[in-house]
Amino acid sequence: MNNTKAGLLNRPAPSVSRSSSGASKTASFVIPAPKEKIEMYSPAFYAACTAGGTLSCGLTHTAVTPLDLVKCNMQIDPAKYKSITSGFGVLLKEQGLKGFFRGWVPTLFGYSAQGACKFGFYEFFKKYYSDIAGPEYAAKYKTLIYLAGSASAELIADVALCPMEAVKVRVQTQPGFARGLGDGLPKFLKSDGVSGLYKGLVPLWGRQIPYTMMKFASFETIVEMLYKYAIPTPKEQCSKSLQLGVSFAGGYVAGVFCAVVSHPADNLVSFLNNAKGASVGDAVKKMGLWGLCTRGLPLRIVMIGTLTGAQWGIYDAFKVFVGLPTTGGAAPPPAEKA
Repeated sequence: MNNTKAGLLNRPAPSVSRSSSGASKTASFVIPAPKEKIEMYSPAFYAACTAGGTLSCGLTHTAVTPLDLVKCNMQIDPAKYKSITSGFGVLLKEQGLKGFFRGWVPTLFGYSAQGACKFGFYEFFKKYYSDIAGPEYAAKYKTLIYLAGSASAELIADVALCPMEAVKVRVQTQPGFARGLGDGLPKFLKSDGVSGLYKGLVPLWGRQIPYTMMKFASFETIVEMLYKYAIPTPKEQCSKSLQLGVSFAGGYVAGVFCAVVSHPADNLVSFLNNAKGASVGDAVKKMGLWGLCTRGLPLRIVMIGTLTGAQWGIYDAFKVFVGLPTTGGAAPPPAEKA
């Protein structure tokens, strides 16, 4: 063998960046390009999940602003906004087409921040609690992992959402109060102070934490059942388009459950943010327990079902775009051995 061939054989092989399966990785500070594999549970993974959650919640909640606007007004003034159809009619007559998107800016900002925390911290806490439980118990009690992870994430997410939610409800339910966030936030601060922005935080937790626990746990369970019983092909062998279809279907069904569970607290949030100085007792006295549970519920089921299905579809589509697997269909990740 001549020296040239020997040199080629002895030359070190070029290093290749690989996934987290135990292969070696090159040291790189370059942000992964679209469709490039991202290492699971790495900082880049959580950053991608946070970005996907921002798009997922911000875009969908802004898109359904007209439905949310009618729903809030039905909760506050049922005598005027008697039904979904008449509610849209009243808004169209009094405010025109432009009025259907009143409050869209605080909606976009508030739910983008909430989505970033909700999805990003859910992925973090799901892995964190799975590692604490260990492989055997994480698989055995996976539903408890989903519930604990989603509750922890939503506790943080609502702190980010609450100020914008307060301004949004005031803008949407009090015509003439403000045109939007730019003039609505200063007016709100002048009348209620900074503490007023968080007056609805506890009811918001009461609405959003059960909602999110149901949203994530039922989604994970429904998707796992679909792959187990309805789809004959293992998830990893399904096309990405089919996987995204499963994500949307699982999200829609989960959204219906979410709407029913969280609706009484949703009525409380709307009532407290609209009535200065009002308490939970005032809301119960005025609306009654039946009213708290049912007022505006049919519209909210349609809105939340569509919203949740679209959120999971957008979130998983973004994950696929950056090279990550879709959510669900398997037990939580086992703890890594030292």
